[in-house]
Amino acid sequence: MISQLANLNWISVLVAFLGYFLLGALWFTLFFSKQYRISLGRENETLQNKPIFIVGPALCSLVITVASAVLIYALHVESFADALKFSLLVGIGYLFANTVNIAINPNIPRPILYGIISGTYHLVGIFFVSIILVTMK
Repeated sequence: MISQLANLNWISVLVAFLGYFLLGALWFTLFFSKQYRISLGRENETLQNKPIFIVGPALCSLVITVASAVLIYALHVESFADALKFSLLVGIGYLFANTVNIAINPNIPRPILYGIISGTYHLVGIFFVSIILVTMK
């Protein structure tokens, strides 16, 4: 399966990654900023803007995008319908579920809200990634 790295359209991987990363920036700073801060118990605070909060999610988004591309190529995901099914499987089965699991700890005061906001971001993000990768394949 790892041999699929040689077959990837790396331009599509870059485009998909940039879309996923940009979606995250908009999701957490514009679309759901207030709800996100509430989920963290910081509704009356301005969240810090340190480099790790930009570079870390960028690297994670890149890894998710490359892994998705490898799977899309290895599983021969070719159509829009297949991309949607792949997105739902990976988005719910791994990304959403793992995000909720991470949220359920004593440091997140509103874990379900956090899981819904962040997990839905990943579900929508992987859908965009999958559509871009399949379209540009």
